Amino acid sequence: MKIFYSDQFVLPLPDGHKFPMVKYSMLRERVVASGICGDGELRIPRAVTDEEILRAHEAGYLRRVVGGTLDRKEVRRIGFPWSEQMVERSRRASGGTVGACLAALEEGFAANLAGGTHHAFTDRGEGFCVFNDTAIAARVMQAKKLVEKVVVIDTDVHQGNGTAEIVRGDPSVFTFSMHGAKNFPFDKEESDLDVALPDGADDTKFLDALGSGLHRALDAGADLAIYLAGADPFEGDRLGRLSVSKDALAERDRMVMESCLERGVPVAVTMAGGYAREISHTVDIHLRSIMTASELHEKRKGRPIG
Repeated sequence: MKIFYSDQFVLPLPDGHKFPMVKYSMLRERVVASGICGDGELRIPRAVTDEEILRAHEAGYLRRVVGGTLDRKEVRRIGFPWSEQMVERSRRASGGTVGACLAALEEGFAANLAGGTHHAFTDRGEGFCVFNDTAIAARVMQAKKLVEKVVVIDTDVHQGNGTAEIVRGDPSVFTFSMHGAKNFPFDKEESDLDVALPDGADDTKFLDALGSGLHRALDAGADLAIYLAGADPFEGDRLGRLSVSKDALAERDRMVMESCLERGVPVAVTMAGGYAREISHTVDIHLRSIMTASELHEKRKGRPIG
């Protein structure tokens, strides 16, 4: 299975910054050790172009990001100090999702060991998200006429508000977000399907909500699924506020990907958030998502796609 990684494009952060940048290199190391990838399948993505970014973002915002002219409020909202490395990493992370979508359309499943930057809006970034890789990749696939309809299955604990805003009114992209009702962002956007969970929701509530929402999202029909497999619903996450176990998150992965497989819908998996008190727990959850995709990739061989 093809997997894209961009952890060598390091975003410099001040000491004590709460974003767990090291999780990306830790995850790649675990993926290598697992033997999931064959020769040439673990790949560095290309950077998305301005043209591709402009399929999801406003030109003025792109100019401010690239030129380093974001104002203090914009920088504070993103949560990262501006640097050329921030711009390059954001391009590469989005390129990883584009690459994963292309590979999934060929082989059924693929993954980006980054991505899921769903808080980036048309004209601004926020919540550690600069460019919206999901919206960019969906629009690039459509522009290449490889797909008509895309379903976004977002199970990060924070609502995919930026994605919902970018594709609002676009019937060709169905957005399903399952998230904490009282968690960030506190002013929610309207997805095509929002499932809001109460603080402390446990395994049963989480999986029951996913099951009903997943059927509604996939019944709308799609040629490609972009799955945000956030690790932050985990009970040990600093920012999650839910009580979901690692085993339930692994079951979530299986439910999402098997449901897509049954319908012949290719899946591009992205990592989205994860802020466990011990980073190794976040990496464990992300790795299980990748391993489930790999298992189903093997199971799918020989079946037609679409």
